[in-house]
Amino acid sequence: MSQDKKRVVIKIGSSSLTSMHGEVSRRKLEKLVDEVVQLKDDGHEVLLVSSGAVAAGYRKLGCLERPSSLPEKQAAASIGQGLLMESYSDLFLSHGYMGSQILITRSDFSDEDRYNNARNTINVLLERGIIPIVNENDTITIDRLKFGDNDTLSAKVAGLVDADQLVILSDIDGLYDADPRKNEDAKLLDKVHEITPEIEAAAGDPGSAVGTGGMKSKIDAFKISMASGISSFLGKANTPNIVYDAVYGNATGTYFETTTDAENLDQKKQWIAFNSGPEGEVIIDHRAKESIVDMKKSLLPMNVHHVKGRFEKGAVVRIHDLDGDEIGLGVVNYSSDEMEEMISLTEPELESYEQAAIERKDFVCHLDVALPVGV
Repeated sequence: MSQDKKRVVIKIGSSSLTSMHGEVSRRKLEKLVDEVVQLKDDGHEVLLVSSGAVAAGYRKLGCLERPSSLPEKQAAASIGQGLLMESYSDLFLSHGYMGSQILITRSDFSDEDRYNNARNTINVLLERGIIPIVNENDTITIDRLKFGDNDTLSAKVAGLVDADQLVILSDIDGLYDADPRKNEDAKLLDKVHEITPEIEAAAGDPGSAVGTGGMKSKIDAFKISMASGISSFLGKANTPNIVYDAVYGNATGTYFETTTDAENLDQKKQWIAFNSGPEGEVIIDHRAKESIVDMKKSLLPMNVHHVKGRFEKGAVVRIHDLDGDEIGLGVVNYSSDEMEEMISLTEPELESYEQAAIERKDFVCHLDVALPVGV
């Protein structure tokens, strides 16, 4: 794309799409679509990560209120996904644009082949001028295999498609230095270049009252986007022209941008860090830790102290030091059985193993990127 044209991922949550009665608001959908169309008319590529399937479907399921049980939520989503997509399609078609539906599960991202297939499919859609509309496949996904929320999903999708910008729309103006509901002196942060402990503290814990508008999950999403070198924005969905202004740098809200000297993860390392699903552990001594972290060398077979869990060649594992601290994640060139066999060998015997246990290019160090917990 030319320098002034962007690939933009826009995430909008259920609260920003629904009426006071909990159903999807046609007016709010029209506002969002109109602003996306403005960007498309300017030549930008746009991908939507949209919640709202349960909200769109629960009344048709016969529920008077948004359901709380998992089977009813999934049944409502199965109805609502089609209805929501129909609304988006009709609105985009009225402006001459085509929308497409992409339903994703976490396992689609944890399998590298399926991850790359999703990437290739979405790239074709974007290059043909289509607007992909992405949501987690709530109809079949169980809680322990969920992305957690669409904030996390949107950041991972932004990395998947090499987006230039991630825009997260919420029911709040942006990130404050304190909870604005409790502190009238709380200040809106217009720019953030690093997610500091102070910022995480201001966001609050996942279950706390401080976590206004699910701010903790948004901070985790921005950790992912910033580590991937993607500029991001958080702003209030009902602000006039918020999407258009966010892309052109004129919106009121918080811009999250990495510094020019920050190390950005390439596609492979993004997959390792945020999507892979580690299958075991490799424990290394302090000398090996210094070599792989400080000297940025590959991990040699002779430097593996012991392993935990069962895994095959090509699996992603967690790397720990002898104190139990996690150093990072990496792709192994040997199975757990082969590594256990190596541990009993002498250095001369190990020389016959030509491959490193973990190549430096397939290793993501926690010092290079602040990984969200549980991602």
